[in-house]
Amino acid sequence: MARKPEPEKERLDDAARAGWLYYIAGNTQDEIARKLGISRQTAQRLVSLAVTERLIKVRFDHPLGRCLELSDKMKDRYGLESCEVVPADPTSNSETLGIVEAAAAEMERYLVSQHPVILALGTGRTLRAVAEQVSPMECPQHKIVSLVGNIGPDGSATVFDVASRVGDRVGAPHYPMPFPVIAATVHEKNLLIMQKSLKNVMDLAAQADAAFVGIGTVDETAALLRDGFVRADELRAMVKAGAVGEITGWSFDAEGQLVEGLVNDRVLSTPLESPARRRVVGVAMSPGRFKAIKGALAGKLVNGLITNEIMAEQLLRK
Repeated sequence: MARKPEPEKERLDDAARAGWLYYIAGNTQDEIARKLGISRQTAQRLVSLAVTERLIKVRFDHPLGRCLELSDKMKDRYGLESCEVVPADPTSNSETLGIVEAAAAEMERYLVSQHPVILALGTGRTLRAVAEQVSPMECPQHKIVSLVGNIGPDGSATVFDVASRVGDRVGAPHYPMPFPVIAATVHEKNLLIMQKSLKNVMDLAAQADAAFVGIGTVDETAALLRDGFVRADELRAMVKAGAVGEITGWSFDAEGQLVEGLVNDRVLSTPLESPARRRVVGVAMSPGRFKAIKGALAGKLVNGLITNEIMAEQLLRK
């Protein structure tokens, strides 16, 4: 990796110092300006830079009463082992605001353990954002394993290889699945599942202490379609068969039952369990994923959920 030019490194050093003084030491921007010998406007820009460059990560750590109440109701209604409900910004269009930070914090609770832990991870945009929020640390005692292939439809490595990203950030051995998410044909799948490397990764994933997965849609906005893993006609057939959501490529209906045949016959990801035997935490909140989240909960494909209060209220109303 190329080293940062010296002026940029000094600028980031200044931003890190200003960020520390503001968020950790509790100084005002006027106090920072005085201590660093700079103008208040410069101090303000440096504090802002510390956040935008992710030198400082701000996490909400107060148990908001309404969110705790919703969490308890969700656990009772759906038999969840864990549920974290984060505050919502009703004017935001973000699909991940708040939940990626909460998911990263939950993941770190496993990673800080001195005892060896196996974490299994799905893929996708939400989990990739979670990976970027995980604090760097050294965890050579743990293992990070992928639940899903990291090869795109064109043979290229997917940018959403979450297991490798988390493994790099925490200094842990990581085990990617060097196969497509969905095989081109059933025959190709049968050939690939005979490969020892795939069996080794799946065996390790089956031993995981916990898994974190995204919950995707099966409609015109589906990531499977957008990223080229399925064709439009294949997606229409899935919808016609009752599919409402997908986890690691496996599509399921409103009751959380896997859709028989179709694309599911070619999925190479680690099989979903219903009910999940280990801790499987779903991370999702956008309104468009309501049917998918509800289906995953109905089928007990996940037994943990990280979402926001708007989605929790919707799930409890219906």
